[in-house]
Amino acid sequence: MSALSRWLDRFCYNHPNFGIPNLMKYIAIGNVAVFLLDMFSTQISLTTLIGFYPGLILRGEIWRLFTFIFVPINSHPIWFVFSLMLYYFLGTTLERQWGTARFSLFYGLGVALNILVGFAIYFAAGQPLGILSANMYYVNMSLFFAFATLYPDTQFMIYFIIPVKVKWLAWLDAALFALEILGSLFSRQPLMALIPIVALFNYLVFFWDDLTGMVRRTGERAAYRSRPQTINFKKAQKQVQQRRGYLHKCAVCGVTDADNPNMEFRYCSKCSGYYCYCMDHINNHTHVT
Repeated sequence: MSALSRWLDRFCYNHPNFGIPNLMKYIAIGNVAVFLLDMFSTQISLTTLIGFYPGLILRGEIWRLFTFIFVPINSHPIWFVFSLMLYYFLGTTLERQWGTARFSLFYGLGVALNILVGFAIYFAAGQPLGILSANMYYVNMSLFFAFATLYPDTQFMIYFIIPVKVKWLAWLDAALFALEILGSLFSRQPLMALIPIVALFNYLVFFWDDLTGMVRRTGERAAYRSRPQTINFKKAQKQVQQRRGYLHKCAVCGVTDADNPNMEFRYCSKCSGYYCYCMDHINNHTHVT
């Protein structure tokens, strides 16, 4: 996984012009067009003509390999608008952060894996002509996981009222993914479990190094906090603070962390001795020699 992630990094670095700029804009426009045409259609819906039906694809309707990405996930107007705005925001933010090449690879790999699983379900089901075996729900959810990893403290307003950090929503969605996977396995439909699994695989391909790094840093911080030296240092700091009423005091203006809890303090490495300064004077003082 790590080797594949590094290869993707090298590919994006060597091919900065790869991909489709503003990809999510075109996907959003396509979704709106299909939704409106379906709404006002009196005979056959456009979704039926462009949806992912493997049996029809094998009969020559090759366009369905690409057009199914424009099929709306939600049929209710309010939820359609809400989900489309959300995924457009997520996609455009990721493209600005990553660049067009990396984002196009991320989205394209999700689509390709979805197509493979769709054909696997089709053949496992006995090749029924009318089976619809792929959609973009889980690909879009992988966008959400990617955004939550890069911007975990971003707040979303649930029902426009309740502020919730995106990382907690991502954990909730991960739990729902796990339930869906387990439900498919317990109902003896292992191929259906592959649909959310490949979305997670797509996410892990691009974030494996980030996740392993976070786990390693978390372990290092925990080990640092549990070291006897750290524990003794914290105790000494607490005793000093209780005895003097403050922990840090600026050697120039005399402000303390008790006077201004929001003030940051630094110790000057150029001064001869252990001299503390507030942020107003750390770069504006005469060094003690």
